[in-house]
Amino acid sequence: MTDNDQCPDCKRIHEVLSRVGDKWSVLVVISLARYGTLRFNKLKRNLGISQRMLSLTLKKLERDGLVNRTHHPTIPPTVEYNLTEMGQSFREPVSALGYWALKNLPWIDAARDIYDKSEAG
Repeated sequence: MTDNDQCPDCKRIHEVLSRVGDKWSVLVVISLARYGTLRFNKLKRNLGISQRMLSLTLKKLERDGLVNRTHHPTIPPTVEYNLTEMGQSFREPVSALGYWALKNLPWIDAARDIYDKSEAG
């Protein structure tokens, strides 16, 4: 029995989780969940992300059906992003992960400090 026989959808699950679980995707979803529709440059400023990385992240999220992209033919062009219905459903698990990280930051910092000191010596 191969690994694929045991979990035929594992490769696809891995593909989705690696895309939506990366740091920038999570932060984009959190930002759009909090502020609603945002323009590209506002998202860029909020996240402190490079233009290239934000563009790639948004394209992946749009491809996966989590983000809507709306282009307004103005001068200069305006592009806005918001969460789709599926993106809205992703808010809860992303928020839970974010709250977990915030709640545990002091312990994570302490564990890192202990680890780093043990590795240095």
